[in-house]
Amino acid sequence: MKDWIGKKVQVAVSSPTGIWLRNWMGLRGASRSNHEIHGISVPADVVVYFSDVAAKAYQLEQWLPVLERLNRDHKVLLVFRKVGALRELRRRTSLSMIFARRFDDLMELFDANDYSLGIYVNNGVNNFQSLTFARMVHVHVNHGESDKLSMVSNQVKAYDKVFIAGPAALERHRSVLLDFDESKLVMVGRPQLDLGYPPELEPSALRTVMYAPTWEGENESNNYTSLDVYGRQIVDALLALPDTRVVYKPHPRVASSPNRDVAQAHEEIVQAIEEANIDRQTPHIVSEQGNILAMFGGVDGLVTDVSSVGLDFLYLYPERPLVLTDRRTDRPCLERDAPVARSCPVIDGDSVNEAYGLISAALEQDKSSAERAEVRRFYFGDLAKGDSTDIFVSTVHDLITERRKKLVNHQFHASAGEAADE
Repeated sequence: MKDWIGKKVQVAVSSPTGIWLRNWMGLRGASRSNHEIHGISVPADVVVYFSDVAAKAYQLEQWLPVLERLNRDHKVLLVFRKVGALRELRRRTSLSMIFARRFDDLMELFDANDYSLGIYVNNGVNNFQSLTFARMVHVHVNHGESDKLSMVSNQVKAYDKVFIAGPAALERHRSVLLDFDESKLVMVGRPQLDLGYPPELEPSALRTVMYAPTWEGENESNNYTSLDVYGRQIVDALLALPDTRVVYKPHPRVASSPNRDVAQAHEEIVQAIEEANIDRQTPHIVSEQGNILAMFGGVDGLVTDVSSVGLDFLYLYPERPLVLTDRRTDRPCLERDAPVARSCPVIDGDSVNEAYGLISAALEQDKSSAERAEVRRFYFGDLAKGDSTDIFVSTVHDLITERRKKLVNHQFHASAGEAADE
């Protein structure tokens, strides 16, 4: 490992050593996010690179328990390019964190340490700064498994490996990408779903049904939310169900949505639930920031949009009813692009007026259980809970071992930062 003596890196370290150093240097408050550290190595085997702002920290947060498990075998370091994201997550994990503001800082950090593998949970544009560093294996894992258009990007060609959940993701890449090397794809299931969470829903004698709409996406082609088109009607139907507790769990970005129609629908739904709770012994629930995976155990049925939420519920509880929405009212297109729709009722422009009967029938009769079991295999293979984490950890270990062997006889004449400057 190279020595850091004489080198300067503007970083913020969230680890016992880093905390002690900041205190010893008298650094407090905001200044700790932008100061110089001399002569300190930051050892790890795996770098988890996150270049986005705090509002997108949820993309990394869902991976934290899996990374903590990986950390038992291979030291993990979280590398942030925005200090706000680091501050958002530092109290939610024991993993070491570091903030590298400038590209030069990042390259100094990478070049001074023996990092073997880099993990990326999204396709942030600044990922390409990290990708310039050639000594690591660069692995894209994404932050969910869904049929959204954004799940497949031509950017995946830049990574050495792309971890996917199962056969559905393989077909998704085949149908979208041209001139793509499929050997990059590695099926690892959904390790985020293997880990147990303390339940976040109070037990209830009533049946519990959740409505979990997604956000509107970056553009219309990636817009799958039902909020602005059917949201209020869906919630009204749920509130009318007898002996039922309703849980409204929107995507974390819905409450601050710049889309006026989405924001208004959200406000109307919250107000409707508040009014329904007047004099109610077991209140309906609005949860804007809770962990949805920790709520699923207490949910008897789910209404959701095309997103990772429905597939996660399918993986964990395939025996429980699932209802999907389609804002475009195009069933053939929906079933082609989101095969899960073949195994559940769909609320769209043609059926929304019958939402009460459709949801009630799914809960009371559930004629789609066999189809859900089959489509679960298509998305996740035959993995049982726990298998995905084992596959993930062993695959990372194999990639690290292989890369270290290759580096023994490979001479790098310049750091990535120096090469980029030439």
